[in-house]
Amino acid sequence: MGREYDVVILGGGTGGYVAAIRAAQLGLKTALVEKELLGGTCLHKGCIPSKALLKSAEVFDVAKNQAASFGVNTDNVTLDFSRVQARKEAIVSQLHQGVTGLMKKGKIDVFEGLGRMLGPSIFSPMPGTISVEMTNGEDNEMLILKNLIIATGSRPRTLPGLEIDEVDVLSSDGALSMEALPKSMLIVGGGVIGIEWASMLHDFGVEVTVVEYADRIIPTEDDDISKEMKKLLTKKGITFATGAKVLPETLVKEEGSVTISAEINGEVKQFTAEKMLVSVGRQANVEGIGIDNTEIEVENGFIKARKTFQTKESHIYAIGDVIGGLQLAHVASHEGIAAVEHIAGLKNDPIDYTKISRCIYSSPEASSVGITEKQAKEQGFDVKIGKFPFMAIGKALVNGNSDGFVKIISDKKTDDILGVHMIGSHVTDLISEAGLAMVLDATPWEVASTIHPHPSLSEVMGEAALAVDGKAIHM
Repeated sequence: MGREYDVVILGGGTGGYVAAIRAAQLGLKTALVEKELLGGTCLHKGCIPSKALLKSAEVFDVAKNQAASFGVNTDNVTLDFSRVQARKEAIVSQLHQGVTGLMKKGKIDVFEGLGRMLGPSIFSPMPGTISVEMTNGEDNEMLILKNLIIATGSRPRTLPGLEIDEVDVLSSDGALSMEALPKSMLIVGGGVIGIEWASMLHDFGVEVTVVEYADRIIPTEDDDISKEMKKLLTKKGITFATGAKVLPETLVKEEGSVTISAEINGEVKQFTAEKMLVSVGRQANVEGIGIDNTEIEVENGFIKARKTFQTKESHIYAIGDVIGGLQLAHVASHEGIAAVEHIAGLKNDPIDYTKISRCIYSSPEASSVGITEKQAKEQGFDVKIGKFPFMAIGKALVNGNSDGFVKIISDKKTDDILGVHMIGSHVTDLISEAGLAMVLDATPWEVASTIHPHPSLSEVMGEAALAVDGKAIHM
């Protein structure tokens, strides 16, 4: 006979394990099923390892190209990429141990194996019972549940004809495992992941070319952020080709090189590098988990879920990348908490996705919350905008990095903040003030009335807020 649970969570990534912790806090008997390692993509193949590499790239670039301006002589700076990778693995291992400890602390039963949903059976008249094919080869475990949360995440997507071999043509997963850096890298896709990799690899000394289908890089961000990012990365030495339709049938792999062609303004251009990284988005992991045994609907490759995260099977919920939307770790976490609290009968407001911060951890960094200037105008808002550069902020000059700016978009009629967009050093840390301002429905005047410490980078928020009404002090 199977084991019985109030909640079973399929997938132990950021959304899944956070949901499990919240369920345990609420006194629900909880099980979590994970076929690989607790922590999922974010911990092992995404957020954490990529940011560890980005930090090493930043330190190397500062030591090699910027230290002298601080009066620090660093002659003959070299990179030991094996130690870079070892540091990354040590960080991932430490955090993995932490997540494992949290499961034990919460008395959450963890099943290591591939979980599949069953239809109505002798175990339950409702679909959703989980059969776990155990990784250790033991007999399948049957998990009988009152509620199920699907948190199976996503994986890198590719284009037809650009098959990933993780040798010459890489996904972000394969790139994280490189034992040595190539001399050159062609990146197909100029979105968030592509730009982070372009920045990192360039700072490690790799020659980088980015080919993007849209007419600008990071096309989901505000136009001003996109333009500034391209300008600053081009200045560093990264090459961009935008408005480029890659022709996958032209892919040629030879020893030591990969070549692809792209159509730009009706002209076909050829691009060659030692390796190619395909970064064109992610697709949901919906295969092989037994969806066919349920009434759950899949649309455009993603599970359909309501605002409560319930699927068509009301006792089965879905969260995170598998439902699409903002495919971000912090979004999955909060969706997991919201789903569990709905199961427990707690009343919460639906998540407002316009108030969730988005970050790009390149050098320079970029971050945003709310809508863009273009979106605001398309939605009929009469906007007023405040913009303030880091070059007028003393702490930015002290830090040796004064590129970038903060842009605040507000509604001229109500004075409500509609969006905040930043590019520059440490803006992924600064964006939380803007996020809190939006959650609290603060106006630019209220943000400006907050006395920001001097000298600090946070002063840029106060000045940008003043600039909305033309009252900036230091510009």
